[in-house]
Amino acid sequence: MPTASTEEQLLGLPVDQRFAALPEGDVDPGTYPGIYGVFPLTLAIPGPEAGLRQVPCAGLTWVGVHPDHRRRGVLTAMLRHHFEQVHAQPGTHVSALHASEPAIYGRHGYGLASLELEVSLSRGTTLAAPGLDEAAASVTTRMSTVTEPDVPARMRECDLAYAELGAVVGEQGYYERVCQQLPESLRGREPSRVLFARRDGADVGFVAFRRTDKWEHARPNGTLEVWGLCGAPATRLALLRRVLDFDLVSTVKVRSVGADDPLLLWAGGPRATGGIQTYDSLWVRLVDLPEALTERAWSATCDVVLDVADRAAPWNEGRWRVRADASGSATVERTTDDADLRLPVELLGAAYLGGTNLLGLAHAGLVAEQRPGAARELWRALRSDVTPTAAVGF
Repeated sequence: MPTASTEEQLLGLPVDQRFAALPEGDVDPGTYPGIYGVFPLTLAIPGPEAGLRQVPCAGLTWVGVHPDHRRRGVLTAMLRHHFEQVHAQPGTHVSALHASEPAIYGRHGYGLASLELEVSLSRGTTLAAPGLDEAAASVTTRMSTVTEPDVPARMRECDLAYAELGAVVGEQGYYERVCQQLPESLRGREPSRVLFARRDGADVGFVAFRRTDKWEHARPNGTLEVWGLCGAPATRLALLRRVLDFDLVSTVKVRSVGADDPLLLWAGGPRATGGIQTYDSLWVRLVDLPEALTERAWSATCDVVLDVADRAAPWNEGRWRVRADASGSATVERTTDDADLRLPVELLGAAYLGGTNLLGLAHAGLVAEQRPGAARELWRALRSDVTPTAAVGF
């Protein structure tokens, strides 16, 4: 059982973004049928000239339905409330989450937009990157504990400066939550620490990690888990080289590694590692479809009519004409023209960051192509140069 108070557990979650379903009928008035919360985040989406744009994103979290109220539509009602709240909020057009049970959220319009790898490496693994060695050598590092007062703000500034496609960045309170050290989260492990990378007296990245002490046959066999890594490639290289050479550690597990992360190349390929686990990372939901699609930059021209199914947010349902021009801008307007593609809104969420192949979804029979070539045309306009990175948990 948690030993921390409710407020300690909800640190960083704004009071006005904590919601509960109210009980009806002959039930315990002290029991909420369901709860959910929203972290105000920014999400890095494709931007102009192959760059990035950070846009507001509603980070859905703490979603739960009381066992006494399951199968009564509580989750459906809460998510509908969430979509209506986001839709009414100026400037925020997307919602996102990490799915504790992936089968649930696709039914409510969330699409899997990125993957996360967990890469295990042995202590002393060589990371080879000749073209980055000089830049990595110019990076100095300094150890901090996450409980030091300035650490949350420094981590946030680094994340804002070096956010990659698909990354989310929270407000200051979120980083205070990340740095919180509750007794039940330690479980015999050391407190989390942060190794800041510095160049010319300024922070240029960090690696956040926690070590678990273990000895076997009088030899150290500890594990170091990296749960946060930020910075330009040369900075990340320098930080990873440092944590791969810590004393009393035999295994380093690097979490939240994106599918195109250079770590696997530096290590010599998948078989040079101690193992790779693949998980779903960020699930994206287009709450205001036309605004969300026009907010991102497009990679190629297209003129496609979509017939979108969206029962949970009916203002999105129906036919939309998507026109993207050579400048990377797009218009999305209602139309009565015949559809070129029929698809559920969750597949647009999956492709929104440019990493999930929409043409592959069509080949899998998940997108119904009414005009031959329409799926390829839309996918070429949506796709990004690199796949989205894994997003930090929230």
